[in-house]
Order: sequence, then structure tokens, then C-alpha cells
Amino acid sequence: MPIPFTPLTMAHKALVQRYTLASACRNCDLSFLNLVSWRFLYDTQLAEHRDHLLFRFKANGHNAYLAPLGQGPLAPVLTDLMADAAEAGEPFLMLGVSEPQLAQITEAMPSRFYAHADRAYTDYLYSREAMATLAGKRLQAKRNFANRFARLYPAHRVLPLTANLLPACLALAEQWVRQKALATDTEQNAYEAERRAMHTAFDHWDELDAQGVAVMLGNDIVAFSYGAAINYDTFDVCVEKADTRYEGAFAFVSRALAQSLPACFEWLNREEDLGFEGLRRSKLSYHPTQLLHKYTVMTHHPFMK
Repeated sequence: MPIPFTPLTMAHKALVQRYTLASACRNCDLSFLNLVSWRFLYDTQLAEHRDHLLFRFKANGHNAYLAPLGQGPLAPVLTDLMADAAEAGEPFLMLGVSEPQLAQITEAMPSRFYAHADRAYTDYLYSREAMATLAGKRLQAKRNFANRFARLYPAHRVLPLTANLLPACLALAEQWVRQKALATDTEQNAYEAERRAMHTAFDHWDELDAQGVAVMLGNDIVAFSYGAAINYDTFDVCVEKADTRYEGAFAFVSRALAQSLPACFEWLNREEDLGFEGLRRSKLSYHPTQLLHKYTVMTHHPFMK
């Protein structure tokens, strides 16, 4: 059965969240804010098909899919996805598949697929309460940094991130990139893409139900962080930026965001490290509760046109 894929737009928010917010999947790729913000890079399309929500996008110039979300028989949906890939003359490729999703796919069509995980795309999951308190011996260093910022800059204010603050946040993000002194084209391209994704998020801030905090000293924003819900109990931390001239600003804004979130969010997904060593060290230093490994899935004998 042909799948009626159509380009993802803001108008699809209610449809997407009907599936994602009720799902047990905590994959950061399923945050509607992420889906919309990064559609420019992936040419993201979606379809509601056989009681499932499906996503098709471009990965290195080829069609790829996310794991289906929904209820009911999965095998017919997978068969239609493989036929869709074959119609385009491409092998079947599914990316960002979590371990529970992989188990469901394997059960639906045994021996049909092989899968491997790329550590660069593993999501980092943290207890929101742990990030809000930074309590305990393992997080003592982070707690000390956050408290040092509060002590060194007693005039600081933590404000909800609202539309009027967004231009200053973009300026800080650009300053942060300059401070990083990016060493490679890969890093430069990654942060340029992130800047474009931020512009999209800020252009649709209120529509996306984004939540965030800004840390201010006087009239200046020295740190900010924001994200949005993935599902009913997990919040996706999409962006976190701070002026590195202010000691402890990163630990402080990270804690402030966690403290600002509703209690319904038990988990924070702080996304992948993309294989950047410094980013990996930073994410591991907060001692994640879980590493959410995500798999690339292909057929043993790809359907071809």
C-alpha cells in the first residue's frame, strides 16, 4: 500500500504529538521542536498510515526512516516502508531505532533485519531531580560550580525564556561559537546547522510550547537553555549555551532549567555527543542514569527497484 508522505510543517504538531506524547519512547529525535527545527537539514516528511505515524527523511542524500509509532500490527507497516524504499531504488534504512523499538521490529519480522549502534548518536538520559539538585558525591563538582556562580555573581536573575529575550540569546550563541575556536570544518558545520535550527525554533517559539530559562546579569544574558517535551515524562534539552567568562555558568543554567520544569518530567534527555570528545566528556561528567543507544537497521536483502 503506498504511503502518503508529505513535508513536515508546523500544522502537523497536533498529529505528531498525538503519537509521541503518549509513547514510552524517549528518543530525542521525536521531540516536535527538534523535528521542526531540523527539517531544513533532513527534508523531513511524515505520514499517518495503518494506525502508525511514519517519518521519512534524507541521510547523506539517501532516504531513511524513523521507527514507526503506533498500535496494531507492525509487519504490514514495515513491508510498506520497504516497498517505499524500493520504489525510490534505494536500500531500506531505518535510523535512530531504540532498543525497545528494535525488539518490536525483530518480533514483527524475525530474521529480516540486521542492526548496529553508533555510539556518537547515543542519547544521554538523566533524572530531572538529580539535575535540579546536583545532590550527592558524584555530582559534587557540578554543584560546586553552580554554587560558585551564584556566589560570585549575587545579582544574577533567572527568568523564563520568552520571545523578547530570544535575540539576545542568539547573540550569546554566536559569541559562544567564537569562544569555542572551532578546530575543524565538521565542528563548524555542526554549529552552523545548530544556529539555523535555533532560528527556526525562535521564529515559532510560542507555537512549539518550548520552555527554557535565561540567566541575566544586569541587562545581559550570560547563559540560557531550552527544550520541549518528547513524551509524557521526558523533556528534551535542545540547546544550552553560556558565556565561558563567567565561572560556573554552564552548571548553573543546567540546574536552573531542571528546577524550572514541571514535576511530570521525570527524565531529561540531553541528546547525543555526535562523537565530539569534549561534548562526550561533558555529558558523562553529569553521570547519566541511562545511555539510550540507537540503532541503524537495514534488511539482510534490501528491496531494490
